[in-house]
Amino acid sequence: MGRGVTADDGATPGADGSTGPAAAPGPSPAGPSDPVVVDEPGAFGPPEDHYQRLWNPHRLVYIGGEAKPADGSEQRCPFCRIPRGDDEQGLVVARGERCYVVLNLYPYNSGHMMVLPYRHVSDYTDLDDAETVELAAMTQAAMRTARAAYAPAGFNLGVNQGEVAGAGIAAHLHQHVVPRWPGDSNFLPVVAQTKSLPELLSDTRRRLADAWPGPDPRAVPRHT
Repeated sequence: MGRGVTADDGATPGADGSTGPAAAPGPSPAGPSDPVVVDEPGAFGPPEDHYQRLWNPHRLVYIGGEAKPADGSEQRCPFCRIPRGDDEQGLVVARGERCYVVLNLYPYNSGHMMVLPYRHVSDYTDLDDAETVELAAMTQAAMRTARAAYAPAGFNLGVNQGEVAGAGIAAHLHQHVVPRWPGDSNFLPVVAQTKSLPELLSDTRRRLADAWPGPDPRAVPRHT
């Protein structure tokens, strides 16, 4: 036979003298006994820390989309406008007869170049034979130049064909030439979504232009 609940089992007498299970412990109806402690605002962290901060205010234009052309027309295309201006201002590295090379304004790595035709075409199959040959030749020259100037361990080469494929300016074809080094995909770009670039774009352009093989690229007539 089972035994009943007794006072020795932790039962408490009821109002009518009967016994039942003990009530679960809980806070007093008057509230917790410990006082509430409110920290001062300054207690949440030291006024100075040991972090280094990389300020890249020029990227705010990219984040806000302000530098992106309003439409895909030739009149609003920055890649059509750049070769009509000054090489240093436009970050032009080299000029060919049908194509030119320019630094990426928002580089993945130092020396990130783009090879593109002067003509306003969006698709790789829109290039004529001469443009196709020169774009390939200038891509090779861009790799040789980057090796001479920066000695990268490798490259990423590619065309993002269309906005769905990641092209920032899909209306004007451009091929990326991205130098790569061991460790350049460390925690900073992966976790913090930040790239640390050791050199100003103007200095990078000058170094690559000076290392470009063959005739001085600045001697090539400006495309109109």
